[in-house]
Amino acid sequence: MRPTVRRDDPRLQIITETLQKLIPGATPAFLSVDVIEALPGPGEPCNRWTGTPAGLAERIYTALYGRPGRPRPDEQLSPLERAEDAKRRRDLDGEISALVQGHTALTSAPWYPARPGDLVHVHYEAGGTVPAFGETYLIAAGISEGFLSMQMLAHTLPADTEFLDGMVGCFAVKDDPDPLMELWFEAGPHTLTIIRDGRPVHIGGAR
Repeated sequence: MRPTVRRDDPRLQIITETLQKLIPGATPAFLSVDVIEALPGPGEPCNRWTGTPAGLAERIYTALYGRPGRPRPDEQLSPLERAEDAKRRRDLDGEISALVQGHTALTSAPWYPARPGDLVHVHYEAGGTVPAFGETYLIAAGISEGFLSMQMLAHTLPADTEFLDGMVGCFAVKDDPDPLMELWFEAGPHTLTIIRDGRPVHIGGAR
């Protein structure tokens, strides 16, 4: 996630895929990257760094946005981040509990389920060179009966932000029985503000 970097963060994926495409048609699993410092003069040593495109992509990402991985203890975590944190600790019960608690917290909310006309705002904390920003989505009727869409109305990320297209609008859906589920689990309820009939029904950032 943009507030706390996920391993599936589109920025990391874009960097990785860009490196992999340096050799068109190559199989990613067989690729490696060599960075060589060839010093001038005969007999001078040659310094070399060798790694995978994914490893280099993570180094580039870390320099730009901060290291992907476990967030600080004082940061609020989304249900998915809590589950992944437990998985890294090999805590199966904790992983399942995080997912179940996240689902229960959403489905037991007095305003649940989402309705056409609801406005959903998600706040992303600053990370690396990316400033804090927000996205606003509109819940509307879907294509299939009983389904809903979630359309992005606006975002506040500067237009000159690198990889802008991969960073905004990723939670928009066209036809979904529960369009809030992915956003709730990945971004986390603490990042969301939901407005219904002009009044806030969920303020995740409230202290």
